[in-house]
Amino acid sequence: MESLAARDEAVPTPRQIYDALTRHVVGQEEAKRAVCVAAHAHLRRIRAREDGRPLKLRKSNLLLVGPTGSGKTHLARTLAEVLRVPFATVDATEYTEAGYYGKDVEVMMSDLLYRADHSVEAAQRGIVFVDEVDKIARRTQGARTGAGARDIGGEGVQQALLKLLEGREIYVPLNVTQSVHKHDFVQLNTRDVLFICAGAFSDLFHEDEHGLAHPVGFHAAPHARGARRLTLKQLVEYGMLPEFLGRLPVMVELQRLEVPDLVRILTEPPDALAREYRELLALDGVELRYTAGAVEQVARFAVDRGLGARGLRSVLEAVMADVLFEAPGRGNGTLTVDSAFVRRRLQSAAPGLFP
Repeated sequence: MESLAARDEAVPTPRQIYDALTRHVVGQEEAKRAVCVAAHAHLRRIRAREDGRPLKLRKSNLLLVGPTGSGKTHLARTLAEVLRVPFATVDATEYTEAGYYGKDVEVMMSDLLYRADHSVEAAQRGIVFVDEVDKIARRTQGARTGAGARDIGGEGVQQALLKLLEGREIYVPLNVTQSVHKHDFVQLNTRDVLFICAGAFSDLFHEDEHGLAHPVGFHAAPHARGARRLTLKQLVEYGMLPEFLGRLPVMVELQRLEVPDLVRILTEPPDALAREYRELLALDGVELRYTAGAVEQVARFAVDRGLGARGLRSVLEAVMADVLFEAPGRGNGTLTVDSAFVRRRLQSAAPGLFP
């Protein structure tokens, strides 16, 4: 896999990375800009070391904070495609502190090595997306009270990740299903691996029926959604270690996607869902068309149910179930899906949602 960080290619500017991301990622403008700046700095850091003039720059690891379905995984995956580097997605809840039953954190590098076709050089330039980091928040108060309680799936995992995030020579098992102590391993340096951690941190804020975000705690004044900014203090109080957050210098907040955003997601990107169904039926000679009202009904349903972009496919599957069953057998023709049809289908799927 040829990377944009290769010696014979110029390092892309943040604007170039942004333009490439925008073709596939709708909305989240502030988050995209921050990610592009971090990615450019990361590639510059790699190039400087290759040229023999290492800069004293910290790794630009990122922490993405946003509600479910806001595009955290999609943003990270698309960034890896734009930069043409190996990409691995792992779930933080699968790992435990070393010495306990479960996966050691080194195994996540095995996933990256596998995605790089076992090329150590390519893997050392890759991106690891660590999802659900809010689920490894400290679950005990031992560190605060001196009780010394073990937290092998929370605080222990954060501590084990420190060396990977900062950059260290580690031994990585070649077999992703086995422990490093049981099978062959390879030495890999994580100093040029970009780590993108993500979590919803849903308990930090509570939104009322008017969409206002209230900080957790007594006597907290409400403020408008979108104007809030998380602080390191809040994350530490949530249960994240200061040392862990210190190795994630770039914190990006993604906003909840609204109806206009989901309408664009359904229609604009090259891999838009509405286009997928259109191309599928076109193979059977059926031309599928959507009215603007139909697309908006699908987007509004996903927003009302709190599904976000992740739930759009399940909503469309419910809407298109009968169409996909009947249309291929009718031969050539044109089929139009309007808002009335979508509303009937969604009323049957969720009778209590519509009046």
